[in-house]
Amino acid sequence: MKKIGCTYHPKLPDDAGRRIAEELSAIAAQHGMETWVAPAWDEAATAEQMHDTDLLLCVGGDGTVLRCARSAVPHPTLLLGVNMGRLGFLTELDAATAKERLPEIIDGAGYVEERAMLHAEVVRPEDNDADTPARHDALNDIVIGRATLGRTVQVTVRIDAAVMAELRADGVIVATATGSTAYSLSAGGPILPPESSDILFTPLAPHLASRNSVVLPPSAVIEVQLAPRQQATFSIDGERELDLAAGETVRVSLSPHTARFLRLRPRTDFYQRLARRLSWLGHDGADTEGSAE
Repeated sequence: MKKIGCTYHPKLPDDAGRRIAEELSAIAAQHGMETWVAPAWDEAATAEQMHDTDLLLCVGGDGTVLRCARSAVPHPTLLLGVNMGRLGFLTELDAATAKERLPEIIDGAGYVEERAMLHAEVVRPEDNDADTPARHDALNDIVIGRATLGRTVQVTVRIDAAVMAELRADGVIVATATGSTAYSLSAGGPILPPESSDILFTPLAPHLASRNSVVLPPSAVIEVQLAPRQQATFSIDGERELDLAAGETVRVSLSPHTARFLRLRPRTDFYQRLARRLSWLGHDGADTEGSAE
């Protein structure tokens, strides 16, 4: 390990994110590391530094980690979430523990957990095979949803070119295993183990139709096409939203890239966090760690 980056949520109270990031950067520098510090929302600054960064410390919550995971593509950079808020699934350490254990991490502590990501592209009806649509990476999910409150959106869903559904709904979610504990879970979808490469399809409030989710294999290609005279939006990890026009198709598949997390907790920790989030444990199992977002 030679180079460590420290990114942070820029809107935490009292500028706490930047302060913790700079403290972690100083500790890393004292141990011979080349370091850099930038807000996680500054995509240009992180992209400029990412190409040879071995470890990226993400100070904030799950939203900050999601941004960092997208910024790391296509590099093999390890991610370590430093928690500044409520219960989350992606952060690993609180700020005090991160400062205490960073020298140990630099010396090689921990193991790598790889999480599947998605690629999405928007295909217009007039596009031909020579065109290269813009690609969007997601660690949690791709959501195609209604553009106006109070109205549904009509879509055709194809799996590997075969029509699976024609829906009027609030929208649809295509999620990774990581995203199975996010929006898809709120919509009644199942939970996948964190390192699964399966893809999850979940409809959002379909009109007069089943709201069951479908678990698809890693090789699946999901196409969601808007019907004529329909408008919608699609979002990447619940943050970046783009408009869709009638007839356009969002094509989603498993990304060749993964998010690589440095983990120090036991591998069973995911299930303990899950039990707390689902209130399967009593008050003795309560936990205050987690996501700021």
